[in-house]
Amino acid sequence: VQLQASGGGSVQAGGSLRLSCIASGGSSDIMGWFRQAPGKERKFVAANSRSGGNTRYGDSVKGRFTISRDNAKNTVHLQMNSLKPEDTAVYYCAARARSIIVQDLGVAYHYDYWGQGTQVTVSS
Repeated sequence: VQLQASGGGSVQAGGSLRLSCIASGGSSDIMGWFRQAPGKERKFVAANSRSGGNTRYGDSVKGRFTISRDNAKNTVHLQMNSLKPEDTAVYYCAARARSIIVQDLGVAYHYDYWGQGTQVTVSS
């Protein structure tokens, strides 16, 4: 499975961006997003299952970010609203072939495939 992320860019605090990730070469039950700021560890942002029944968000983005799937197009989107400077990072799309319990959606170790990353920069 290959993952191609897009939609990153630069925005002022309070603005919005929408990231998209297209999966090709196979199907994945779980798709999600992680992010990594310079000098920091990769952190979980959001993920959900193909059915949408399992969805999870990182604590720092709850209420501001929304993840959604378009299963017909093997695509996952991340709508990011009310962006803050601390949201600045490289955002990575990730996917897992098989289902997983919701408690493990935020654990990078469980993901089989990773995209190349897209930069998001939020200025104050």
